[in-house]
Amino acid sequence: MTYVLFNDSILDEADVAISYKDRGYHFGDGVYEVIRVYNEEFFTLDEHINRLYESAAKIEITIPYEKNALKAMLHEYKTKVQTVNGSIYLQVTRGVADRNHLYTKDEVPVILGFDLPDKGVSQKQEQGVAAYVTEDVRWLRCDIKSINLLGNVMAKRKAYDHDCDEAILYRDSGVTEGSSSNLFLVNNQTLYTHPANNLILNGITRQEILAIASELELAVIEEPFPKEVLLHAEEAFISSTSLEIVPVHSFKGDIETTLNVGPVTKKLQYAFQERVTKKTNASV
Repeated sequence: MTYVLFNDSILDEADVAISYKDRGYHFGDGVYEVIRVYNEEFFTLDEHINRLYESAAKIEITIPYEKNALKAMLHEYKTKVQTVNGSIYLQVTRGVADRNHLYTKDEVPVILGFDLPDKGVSQKQEQGVAAYVTEDVRWLRCDIKSINLLGNVMAKRKAYDHDCDEAILYRDSGVTEGSSSNLFLVNNQTLYTHPANNLILNGITRQEILAIASELELAVIEEPFPKEVLLHAEEAFISSTSLEIVPVHSFKGDIETTLNVGPVTKKLQYAFQERVTKKTNASV
């Protein structure tokens, strides 16, 4: 039996009825989070929940539960489905209404959550991946973790069609991020990454990496850089909740070059695992 978190109830998936009038279905009108579980414990749960509420507020969705109540529901669901290592997907749509671009602000949000298996990315973390460099054609509010991901989906498909695991996106202002990850470059013991503004999603793993870099006394420069800078990087890696830290061994597409899986990336990977162990043990 597969269980789903639906509003404030845990139901068999066969008993979950999503209305065809849900604005998430018509317009991608909603927000989401993917929250990692290690050894039966949530990792950075507060950070994910805070970002969920921030994303919802930016599009005028009021989540009908206090944060602590929603976290309690997630803990109950995690226990019910016996998640040991994996992730829980959680989304909030604006709710059910007659199809109309104009929302009324009276809609009742719909919450849906389900568990995702561990993707098993250890080989990618060790050997690295290829990334396809292509134009960023998404909307200008990438800071909102919206379920409307068509631009990301098309970029990811293009990357896979060129034997790459990820798409690296750029605008006129410079390289932004991956289709489902943040991007870091390494040069001279310094990390380079796009600033957390409306053009990227400020990833939770990204934030953890910046905290680790501070602890390791690694310099960090958060500013846009042109795609040509990719040609001169000593190391590059992508980060996300599901990937953690994965090196990029080659760029293809509009920029083509190869890189080594370098010592700074490896040091950050090790420090990240230590951070996961420390934080999850502290929550026990």
